[in-house]
Amino acid sequence: MPQVAARINSDQERWLKEYFRTKSAGAEFILPWAVDTFFRSIAKIKKTFAEGELKVLISAHKDVRLQPENARTSYLLLRLADVCELSHIDEEYGINRAGLEAKIKNLNDTQATALMIWAAAYWVSRTSQASNLEEYIRAY
Repeated sequence: MPQVAARINSDQERWLKEYFRTKSAGAEFILPWAVDTFFRSIAKIKKTFAEGELKVLISAHKDVRLQPENARTSYLLLRLADVCELSHIDEEYGINRAGLEAKIKNLNDTQATALMIWAAAYWVSRTSQASNLEEYIRAY
């Protein structure tokens, strides 16, 4: 099985040791579970949004580095408001901004974070090109 070197803080290390006996055992469970959960969740969450709305969300995350402290629904709403006001991508993709904001407000922080990770991942993936945006949206 391939190995991954992750950085965790001392509280996370203590938690893994407490619940799984060792941090290695905890990491071997948590990481695959988190990845599987992410892909199942994003597939379900994406069904809530129209293709144009997903394009706006992806466009809003170009050159954005996500930080754990910004993993909130409120941050996603702020990011969307900024990009719509500055570059009018909602108009470019022909979506109703208020409708998109309403859908985002119905997401919890975990769902919003999954959506942000998915949107930002488009720009750092090896295959990201404007020509395959539709393919990326249909995937998963």
